[in-house]
Amino acid sequence: MRTRPTTWMIGSLATLTLLAGVGTAGAQPKPVALVNGDSIFLDEVDAEVKKIAPSIAPLPPSQQKQLRLQVLSGLIDDMLLRQFFKKNGPQIEQAEIDKQFATLEASMKAQGKTLNEFYRESQQSEAQVRANMVIMLQMVRFTKERATDAELQKFFELNREHFEKVTVRASHIVFRLAAGTSASERLQSKDKLAQIRAEIVGGKIEFAEAAKKFSQCPSAPKGGDVGFFARKGVLDDNFAKAAFSLKIGDVSEVTESEFGYHLIKATERNAGKPVKYEEVIEDVREAFMEDLRMGIIATQRKGASISVSLP
Repeated sequence: MRTRPTTWMIGSLATLTLLAGVGTAGAQPKPVALVNGDSIFLDEVDAEVKKIAPSIAPLPPSQQKQLRLQVLSGLIDDMLLRQFFKKNGPQIEQAEIDKQFATLEASMKAQGKTLNEFYRESQQSEAQVRANMVIMLQMVRFTKERATDAELQKFFELNREHFEKVTVRASHIVFRLAAGTSASERLQSKDKLAQIRAEIVGGKIEFAEAAKKFSQCPSAPKGGDVGFFARKGVLDDNFAKAAFSLKIGDVSEVTESEFGYHLIKATERNAGKPVKYEEVIEDVREAFMEDLRMGIIATQRKGASISVSLP
């Protein structure tokens, strides 16, 4: 499950990329994405790729591009969240930032590390870490203002499978869509997947074979298998929701996620263990906060001006 708020914030500081205010002296390279006029550069994308896949052997070009697209999508989400809180607050006092910074310093000390080591490992400056703390504290306060007991209990009932740790195993076929993909290109991808689904359901091709042939995902050689996952917090929520709604062996209709269009096949399901709301209240609060965060990003994406020119 998720960790508690303080732990979550400290851990996230190592991976959350600071996009606002990043720059170097002199002329800047051409951005690979513009998000409401704010730029994301290729070196930022590649820095995150290295954190995810620090492989000695370089990835094949097709997989390298897929990973870059996935990372860029996450960076765009981060940018949209920052833009939202810049306009909508809530405001965070310096004393709160200092307190959180002291917590981070104590955590590093307990691990036998210094803050300078943390900066090097997370590839951030102190200013960037403090700026990230502001976003995290804003997210926590934004959640607290909305997380009434009634709302949390309602959320628990709607997502009981997640808190009872039910897991599903699934395979998928994905056509990736970069931010800024035209409506006609999206329709073509959706129609193509619908045709593939008809062939699978009609017995003309096995799902695994179709995944190997068509899917734009590193899981393609494995027949699209992505393994077991929980209802929330692991994969895109639309993807997980669709997978959990399927009977074993069924193939979904074309499903859209933040990465593109999918066909999903449920292959296994592990029953969880019944729990009471009071037993998992902190986990409920954490999952509620993540849902709010993703909701903000989804709403911001709908009204955002996003252009992508990733090589």
